[in-house]
Amino acid sequence: MKIKEITQFLEGIAPLNYQESYDNSGLIVGDENTQVTSVLICLDSVEEVIEEAISNDCNLIIAHHPIIFSGLKKLNGKNHIERAIIKAIKNDIAIYAIHTNLDNIKGGVSSKIADKLLLKNQQILSPKRDLLRKLEVYVPKENAEEVQNALFSSGAGSVGDYKNCSFQSVGVGTFLPSENTSPKVGERGKQEKVEEIKIEVIFPKNIEKKTDFRNERGSSL
Repeated sequence: MKIKEITQFLEGIAPLNYQESYDNSGLIVGDENTQVTSVLICLDSVEEVIEEAISNDCNLIIAHHPIIFSGLKKLNGKNHIERAIIKAIKNDIAIYAIHTNLDNIKGGVSSKIADKLLLKNQQILSPKRDLLRKLEVYVPKENAEEVQNALFSSGAGSVGDYKNCSFQSVGVGTFLPSENTSPKVGERGKQEKVEEIKIEVIFPKNIEKKTDFRNERGSSL
């Protein structure tokens, strides 16, 4: 199993866009394509934890608190943060933090604390906003299912406990390919009319920059 498979699972539970603006959750050190040997779970990925990971042949540490909250300008080992990062890199140990995004979800750290305190009528005091984006894409009718499935595979189309959600409408698209194009549908210099399907899906904001949504008429993802 690769690191990215584990981090994708964790982010499916606690998406990174749920973290606070000051936070630095996510993969802090390491290559997401590295094969995982073993995982060490901790509160803080300090030097002693890195040593423990080395001793137990763990190449992935999942911490609650990020070892780095803001940018590092130098790595000279002059403080415990720099020393921990240097040691992790030298020993090919990845560090992943799941902090305020885990605090902010239902069933996460904060709600578990509330449960322990036997609090009733629990609710989110400051709900996160601006978490979703909407994508509209127009494709030829014969390619609609292919494109729709690609969107779902990329993480789009989840609404609450439902997956693979979309809205589709049928229409006619017109376009004129120029001499510099290589159209999949139609001919250069000829006005075209194509029966198309408009697919609308929502997706979480945090995958917007990770996913290559190409916006080319007649192409698939």
